[in-house]
Amino acid sequence: MAIRALYTSASGMAVNDFNLDTIANNLANAGTTAYKQSRANFEDIFYEHFKLPGVQDNAGNITPTGISLGLGARVQSTEGDFSQGSILPTDGTYDMAIVGDGFFQVNDGTQTLYTRAGNFALNANGNIVMASADKGYLLEPNISIPQDAINVSISGDGVVSYQQQGSTQIQIAGNIQIARFINNQGLLRQGDNLFTETTGSGNAQVGDPGTEGRGQLRQGFLEQSNVEPVRELVELIKTQRNFELNSQVVQAADQALQTVANMRRF
Repeated sequence: MAIRALYTSASGMAVNDFNLDTIANNLANAGTTAYKQSRANFEDIFYEHFKLPGVQDNAGNITPTGISLGLGARVQSTEGDFSQGSILPTDGTYDMAIVGDGFFQVNDGTQTLYTRAGNFALNANGNIVMASADKGYLLEPNISIPQDAINVSISGDGVVSYQQQGSTQIQIAGNIQIARFINNQGLLRQGDNLFTETTGSGNAQVGDPGTEGRGQLRQGFLEQSNVEPVRELVELIKTQRNFELNSQVVQAADQALQTVANMRRF
């Protein structure tokens, strides 16, 4: 019946509309520091089986194929691409990029959050915080820089050092540690370039940069978004065409129903 085709094609329009929103979000964040692009995955829905494959007919023959009809598509998941973005210099003293795997740890006062964005700064108390429009997220472990500190340096393995005015002695402020996860796809996006761990991601494996597969730090650099605009535009065109094809099926089903409804006139 054409009614089944209406619902099936409507599900196709719904998933392509969702995909359009996903692409729009990727393109909107093409300039967001350390943003990781998302991809929508789809799957077919429940099948109605009119004849199962491998059954015997009246003559005792085994049917090699069956008769089944799918009922459309639905969103299966959204998958993040955690590949490395481009590393660009900023010359900011507290700007940091992770070259390789891992996440910075920050705290909002109630829980530990994770981020690839290394646009850090100092707050009024001299603590290193992740700059945000809403609040400053304290870097974990907490590192404080004295007001009279000069020549602040952050090594590849996370050692933060400085000198005080009038002294040549190097002081150690602390060590930056980063976290790794068994499954980055299981992290929950929170906005503000932040993620939280879930049972799907596994527990955070915290350690020094450059150890046990963790990336190293680069002071004065920031990781850029890994969105590829050209690829997203190609996906946008494909999504538009898929949406149009499903809408044409809706029109064809409507015409078929109209023909059935008008049969009484003949």
